[in-house]
Amino acid sequence: MAMQGIWSGTISFSLVAIPVQLVRAIEPGRVSFRMLHSADYSPLRRKMFCPEEERIVSPEEIVRGYEIGPGRHFLITDEELESVSPERSRTIEISEFIDLREVDPIYYDHPYYLVPEKGGEKAYRLLAEVMERTGKAGLARFVLDEREHLVAVRSAEGVLALITLHYAGEVLPAGDILAAGGQIDALEKGRMKKEIKKRMSRFDPDAYADGRRKSLLDLLKKKAKERPPVEAPAAEGEETEGPADLIAALQKSMRKLKEDR
Repeated sequence: MAMQGIWSGTISFSLVAIPVQLVRAIEPGRVSFRMLHSADYSPLRRKMFCPEEERIVSPEEIVRGYEIGPGRHFLITDEELESVSPERSRTIEISEFIDLREVDPIYYDHPYYLVPEKGGEKAYRLLAEVMERTGKAGLARFVLDEREHLVAVRSAEGVLALITLHYAGEVLPAGDILAAGGQIDALEKGRMKKEIKKRMSRFDPDAYADGRRKSLLDLLKKKAKERPPVEAPAAEGEETEGPADLIAALQKSMRKLKEDR
């Protein structure tokens, strides 16, 4: 599968600079649906509606506001928003190396892969190998989509990955969750340890799958066999296809149907 780069620049620390591309590490398996008009199956669009004037508002009439209470907002212009937005990064500047095992997984946000660009392959392999051997991850700040992220660069099986991390202020405290209770005696603790040990195993991600997604795809394949899809009136310049992976699955199913006939 070809990976499309969403950012290009360098990983750097000290005198090291490695040209890389950032690519997505996750392809969400969600099956999405469009809302259609039951009369003619036209895809419905969301419009900005003003309840005060009871009419659809055009884009030229829309401004941005920060809500401070019911019906009360501070107006923010595009220029003001631009003035506080960080400049787009061209460098992932590693400021320190840490043991990633010390980072609670609750801080993990979104994973990406870093792909070496031409001329950076040797330094990339060297950094990936040393980081994997030492079990260390590089900590850096990095701007993506107009937001400065705290990120960890780690190595796994010779590939560098970048994980965006939540800032401490974004993580809600867990202190109030712990329920009050009496003392736990040694017998109860031993029984709990025994039950956990009995179910210990190595994590195998291939052993798990999204059952609902499979069921939905099976349902859609069944529908493709039973009757043709409904069609909306042709709209000029409008894309009507669904998610690529779903379309591919249905096309494959339709080809098989024709072959069976």
